Amino acid sequence: MTVQLCLAAILFILMVAIGGKKGARSFIALFLNFGVLLLTIILMNDPKLNPVILTLFACIMISCISLFFISEINIKTVTAFISTIITTGALLFFILMLTDAAMIQGFSEEEIEEIGAFSLYVGVDFVKIGASMIIMSTIGAIIDLSISISSPMREIAYHNPSISRKALFASGLSIGRDILGTSTNTLFFAFFGGYMALLIWFKDLSYSLGEIVNSKVFTSEMIFIGAAGIGVALAIPVTSWITAYFLVKKRSPR
Repeated sequence: MTVQLCLAAILFILMVAIGGKKGARSFIALFLNFGVLLLTIILMNDPKLNPVILTLFACIMISCISLFFISEINIKTVTAFISTIITTGALLFFILMLTDAAMIQGFSEEEIEEIGAFSLYVGVDFVKIGASMIIMSTIGAIIDLSISISSPMREIAYHNPSISRKALFASGLSIGRDILGTSTNTLFFAFFGGYMALLIWFKDLSYSLGEIVNSKVFTSEMIFIGAAGIGVALAIPVTSWITAYFLVKKRSPR
C-alpha cells in the first residue's frame, strides 16, 4: 500500500469515527470536488470555452457538493449556497478588473527560465485564468464561512422565534466577526506556506527586497491573498442578510 493510500485510509477512518455518516459524506465530497476541479482544468485548455464561465459552473458544482451532499437540503444550506454564489460572482468581477490592471497574467521571468524550451503560446486568456485561480483558491473558505454563519443563525432563530430580522442580522454579523480573523489567517498561511519555496529561491538568486516586492510572482501572490480576504469579508454581511431574511420570512421548524 502506497503512502497516499495509507493517508487516505487514516483520514477516512478518522472522519467516519468522528463525523459518522456526515464524515463519510465529507470524505466522498473531497473526491467529487477534486473531479470537478480536474474537469474544469481540462476544459480550460479549450480556447473556445470561457474560463470565467467554467469557473462559475465549477463553483456552483463545488458548492452543491459541499453543502447539499454533505448536509442535505435545508434552510441553512440553501441560504449558505445563495450567499456563496452571490459573493463569488461579485468577487469574480472585481478580480477580473484587478488582475487586468495589475498585469500579473502570463509567465514571470523566473518561470520563463524553466519553460524556455516550450512554446509560450498556449492560446488561453491569462487574465481570465488568473481570476479563475483566485476564485478556485477562495471558494472553499467562502463556503465554510457561509455555513458557519447560517447554521448558528438558524439555531438562534429556532430558540428565539420572536427575534426580529434586524436583531438576527446583527447576530450574524457578530458571529462573522469572530470567524473573520481566523479565516483570513488560515488563507494567509495557506498561501504563504506554498510560497516559502519561492522565497528560498529568491534568496538563492540574491534578490533584493525591492526586486522581490516588485516581481510578478510576489505581486500575484499578494493579490491572491488580498482578494481571498476580500471574499471572506464580503461573505459575512451577504450571508447574514440572506439568512436573516429567509429565517424570519419562513420561520422554518428545526
